[in-house]
Amino acid sequence: MKQWRFEVFNKPGFNDVQGNSTLADIKELGISTVAAVQFARVYLIEAEFDDSFAQRLGKELLADPVCEDYYIGRSGAPAGLAKATLIEVHLKSGVTDPVAQSVVTAIADMGIAAAHVRTARKYVVLGEINQKQTELITKKILANDCIEVCVIGSSAEPPSPHIKPYELKLIHWPIRELDDEGLLRLSKEKDLFLNVVEMKTIQNYYRGLDREPTDIELEAIAQTWSEHCVHKTLKSQVDMDLDGQHVHFDNLLKETVFKATKELDKPWCISVFADNAGVVEFDDDSAVCFKVETHNHPSALDPYGGAATGIGGVIRDPMGTGLGARPIANTDIFCFGDPNMKPEDVPKGVLHPRRVMKGVVAGVRDYGNRMGIPTVNGAIYFDDRYTANPLVFCGNIGIMDKNKCFKHPQTGNLIIVVGGRTGRDGIHGATFSSGEMTHEHETIFSHAVQIGNAITEKKMLDVLIQANDGGLYEAITDCGAGGLSSAVGEMGEELGAEVDLEKVPLKYAGLNYTEIWISEAQERMVVAVKPENLNAIMEIFAGENVEATVIGKFTDDKKLKLKYNGTLVGELDMEFLHNGVPKYSRKAVWHSADSAQRTAFTERRTKPLAESRFGEMLNAERCYNDELLAILGSYNVASKEWVIRQYDHEVQAGSVIKPLTGVTNDGPGDAAVIRPKYDSDKGLAIACGMNPCYGDPDRSGDPYWMALAGIDEAIRNLICVGASPERIALLDNFCWGDCTKPETLGTLVRAAQACYDGAIAYDSPFISGKDSLNNEFRRDDGSRISIPSTLLISAISIIDDVNKCVTMDAKKAGNLLFIVGITKNELAGSHYSLLKSQGEGQVPKTDLKTAPKIARRLAEAIAKGLIVSCHDCSEGGLAVALAEMAFAGGLGIEADLRGLPKDPDCSAVDSQLFSESTSRYIVEVEPEKYGNFAKLVLGLPFGQIGRVTDSQKLVIKSQKGLPAINADIADLKLAWQKTFAW
Repeated sequence: MKQWRFEVFNKPGFNDVQGNSTLADIKELGISTVAAVQFARVYLIEAEFDDSFAQRLGKELLADPVCEDYYIGRSGAPAGLAKATLIEVHLKSGVTDPVAQSVVTAIADMGIAAAHVRTARKYVVLGEINQKQTELITKKILANDCIEVCVIGSSAEPPSPHIKPYELKLIHWPIRELDDEGLLRLSKEKDLFLNVVEMKTIQNYYRGLDREPTDIELEAIAQTWSEHCVHKTLKSQVDMDLDGQHVHFDNLLKETVFKATKELDKPWCISVFADNAGVVEFDDDSAVCFKVETHNHPSALDPYGGAATGIGGVIRDPMGTGLGARPIANTDIFCFGDPNMKPEDVPKGVLHPRRVMKGVVAGVRDYGNRMGIPTVNGAIYFDDRYTANPLVFCGNIGIMDKNKCFKHPQTGNLIIVVGGRTGRDGIHGATFSSGEMTHEHETIFSHAVQIGNAITEKKMLDVLIQANDGGLYEAITDCGAGGLSSAVGEMGEELGAEVDLEKVPLKYAGLNYTEIWISEAQERMVVAVKPENLNAIMEIFAGENVEATVIGKFTDDKKLKLKYNGTLVGELDMEFLHNGVPKYSRKAVWHSADSAQRTAFTERRTKPLAESRFGEMLNAERCYNDELLAILGSYNVASKEWVIRQYDHEVQAGSVIKPLTGVTNDGPGDAAVIRPKYDSDKGLAIACGMNPCYGDPDRSGDPYWMALAGIDEAIRNLICVGASPERIALLDNFCWGDCTKPETLGTLVRAAQACYDGAIAYDSPFISGKDSLNNEFRRDDGSRISIPSTLLISAISIIDDVNKCVTMDAKKAGNLLFIVGITKNELAGSHYSLLKSQGEGQVPKTDLKTAPKIARRLAEAIAKGLIVSCHDCSEGGLAVALAEMAFAGGLGIEADLRGLPKDPDCSAVDSQLFSESTSRYIVEVEPEKYGNFAKLVLGLPFGQIGRVTDSQKLVIKSQKGLPAINADIADLKLAWQKTFAW
């Protein structure tokens, strides 16, 4: 078979975007001797064709004739240059190459069958660099050791793509005679991530069977029993020391989050905590489902691939809910370390936060955009403790027929795998994601990173919608964590299943039966089909060139039987597989921060000003412009336009309120609104809430108040756009550290308790959730870095008429501004406290009696047309919220703190400006509607804070009438936008 090499460069005079970006990254490393970088795409093709066809291939397929040139063979270094270093980046053997797959298909369409295609990236680095600098550039910028290999120089050869075919060898892993140490050693050596209690439970099972397990059986159990899949910690018995009092839970999740939903018992909740996504009623004919997943560990190893498969995987959750939903919107929330961290401060084995951020954003962007699904809502949070464990939350909303919200797999149904082929990518993803990260993970767990192909998933989605419309399958689910092991195992839990593993389509030869079973290779779904519908459904798949293969059938013996070429390689009882996991009893501890310390801080804030350490500052009634500008430019508050603009939020033409809003469409929207049906004005609002700082004990935090603040913020954001408080559904995503530590588990329990209290108070049930625990990193010296306890709350609500929605930007000079909700002396955990390095004080505490009343009244006011803009006070407090309203609307604002509803101890100007007390809204009201608005909010804490002007300035006067803020809107907006003007 002849081997062809094609290189594609930009033509002279055309901007080399990739090369210039790489040059900028090299300069950031402090290497100043590089003058330029040229970038090229490389295609390595094994096929039988002649020179004429090769020229046609380069001209018509591989290169754009307008702006690109192609070379057949090696181009070498550009002529006339004294020094150039050639670096090629190739994917490691077995890593999915979506571009190569597309090239194979395209060549076939041109009449030639290619045996093999690979792609690579070539960089021509122009300038004097030594070997050490070359290695630094390849490791820090060009390649990811996890999935890629670098080839340096013009004569070096890329790695061979060829893999030997697999020959069956049945393997047993003896465990019946092992002691506890031996069981743990086996679990570690085989990457099972099972503890000694779980291993002993498995040992007793096989002692009862009087045989040793096969490798595939232990792997299947490990996937099914992983923390990622079965949520062992949240379902544990917990005995907790709560400030000296004993509290007991038989099942933490059932007695907090689940309990709230059960007690609320909303008739519009169709399916909750039972399927791949939660399902609620949308209208008489349709339902919407919502799921948010995490993809933290894979994104730490390969930010682009890990994040891409995070969004790809969560899109498949609604597709695999009931009989399948059509995805209509994405949400994305990310947590990163400091993007400007010094390279020497990055722990060994960890990618730089900026590289992680750019890779994650690009991965989610490319996958979501290529799927044709709008990304309409999200957030980004920064904390150095996320450096080794970035958090990548990806969410998807789908719409489906109300009569197709449940699965009905039956004995005799055929098991069909649809979509992408199976490879080694993603092996041990579920178990790997359930353990802590270490400095060795970048090399040891490269196989745990999946590589996605959005085009394959889009084609699969389209044909499955056709099959669903035709009623051609009885059940569907995705191959997520655990791959076929979880998909087939869960669908056949009440039935039994037989699978012929050799029938599973493979990306390449060499996979053994266990790898086939547990691979988490992307873009695969499993459907249960009646035999009489087989021809019809296969015709649909074939018509769109989507691969589909019968790999087995569902039985009635409640056993999972796995075969390879007729040999039984695994057999498990479904009961043991799904219900055999031991029930855990765990200890938890939570001691509130010392009350004397809190009292002392409060006293310092309320003493006569001359006695306070802040006294000189406050007595001077100084201006806080510098603080406001600094907060607006801080990572967590600053504009995320650089990210948002990369996502398509207009595709499908259903977005009503976009992520950015205002007169120039660059203001920070509170929530997104979409119109799922084009022939209806009924809409869906989507929002989120999260602030880990409020739960940080080192900053006087409490996870209970952190969780309530997240719930309140998510609901507040919905209310700000006009959502109905009667139809709010919540999702929880817990990302925590090592919950085997009682102190860490205690923070999780506190947050779970708050979820129950918040849901009940707001009359808003949880419908779905996910946890990702053990987000800790063990350095090579044995020390550990744990993420801050992080709870993401996502929320959706129905909007009866999208034409009545409002946005946050100030609308018209002369309109009145009111604040509804009380401001308290709550600076702990605030962005102001971070700026001032203050770790003491009081975090925001949500008043669950008043907050829901405020939300309902304001929703009513918006529905009645009494409010023209509404914005929540959150990060940065009142001053930031007013600044955002002003520059989003291109108008000025004059405000006066004398109109601020506040607690008596909130006397300091900085507290009034920057406190992040929850349940507060700033609303803009036309003067002629003032009376009706005031009557509606009577009895609630509210006050007139100011008015909209055409002055292009934000002026906020203190209690003494002096300017606490006096800044140009243009300066405020510049500070907000320049941080991420990348």
